[in-house]
Amino acid sequence: MVSQLSITEQMEILKRGTIEIVPEEELRDKLQKSQKTGTPLKLKLGLDPTAPDIHIGHAVVLRKLRQFQDLGHEVIILIGDFTASIGDPTGRSVTRPLLTAEEIAVNAKTYEQQYCRILDQSKTTVVFNSEWLGKFDFAGVIRLGAKVTVARVLERDDFANRLAEGRPIGLHEVMYPVCQAYDSVALKSDVELGGMDQKFNILMGRDLQREYGQEPQVGMFMPILKGLDGLQKMSKSLGNYIGITEAPGDMFGKLMSIPDALMEEYFELCTDVCMSEVRELVDGVSSGKLHPMDVKKRLGREIVTIYHSKEEADEAQAEFERVFSNREIPTDIEIVRVPESAVKDGKVWIVRLLKDVSKFAATNSDARRLIEQGGVTLDNEKITDPNAELELETGMILHVGKLKFGKIEIE
Repeated sequence: MVSQLSITEQMEILKRGTIEIVPEEELRDKLQKSQKTGTPLKLKLGLDPTAPDIHIGHAVVLRKLRQFQDLGHEVIILIGDFTASIGDPTGRSVTRPLLTAEEIAVNAKTYEQQYCRILDQSKTTVVFNSEWLGKFDFAGVIRLGAKVTVARVLERDDFANRLAEGRPIGLHEVMYPVCQAYDSVALKSDVELGGMDQKFNILMGRDLQREYGQEPQVGMFMPILKGLDGLQKMSKSLGNYIGITEAPGDMFGKLMSIPDALMEEYFELCTDVCMSEVRELVDGVSSGKLHPMDVKKRLGREIVTIYHSKEEADEAQAEFERVFSNREIPTDIEIVRVPESAVKDGKVWIVRLLKDVSKFAATNSDARRLIEQGGVTLDNEKITDPNAELELETGMILHVGKLKFGKIEIE
């Protein structure tokens, strides 16, 4: 049932955390018409199944979709299995490698399992754009291309830059935004959501819908959440992310590591705390009335509760305080089993212990960086030499960074 809240109240909810709505007045009109007719709006979100582990940065747009669902509207998750075989050129300085059908299928399934933690399944439809794009014959592709000018496609900054620098652009890349735009035609979407990096593609959807005689969709653009370092966008490849399926304690611990300056952004984009209260919390920190760590703990509880439960959030905070405030060892410490193959002359190279054995470092260079920055201890003794060969005994405690603990077990 479509919400009977006033359109002003609905717009206040939907505008929270958005960067831009194009055009905002059309969204207001669509909401008004939907309320009058009782017909839900169709919300579209396209996902290229290339990086299926959803983190709270991805969840920013998913949470906005959930707000639409709570107002009575329907969400269409478009898995771009066809366009993933082309490769989105957005922000790319070189041609992106193509995915296999098997990789796409596995990633798409993982997406489906994760977004249900945020969206209402009863109001969510999943579709694959191969259902229509895969049926085009060559003549159909030509007719589709005739509705878009080359000049329009080359307005993209990444294309313009590559042309200016003499770097190649594949014809398949030029077709990518056209294919994505046609998805909006096929779905007759009313609103499409995405990050600002998708603005060109989403607005092209508006253009193509007009060409096909449809009412153009509204583009709603969400910010890209900064990662835990407070500098770059949240990204698994950069290691500055919080996955929505991570354990409560891991989520809480990571949130305690963010810079204080990020708290307002995280409250606004990642929680349901009303903005008037968020401003009071931020002002309290600025004035010295509130301690930043107390506000950060509130943030941690709010986010962990969304993806787990209030009880688990409280337990995560209690464990954090026990380990980091009282400097104790976690109750559920991980066992790091050291295989015989990792031992040479009775010793283990510290870099190998971090990367291959414990998996506490993603790469050798990551392991060396952690050591050189003083982030590795063994039985409370700091390891500072990346070339160190260690004599290990069962029961030793390996501590890496702020959050990773492991108890050594010699096999």
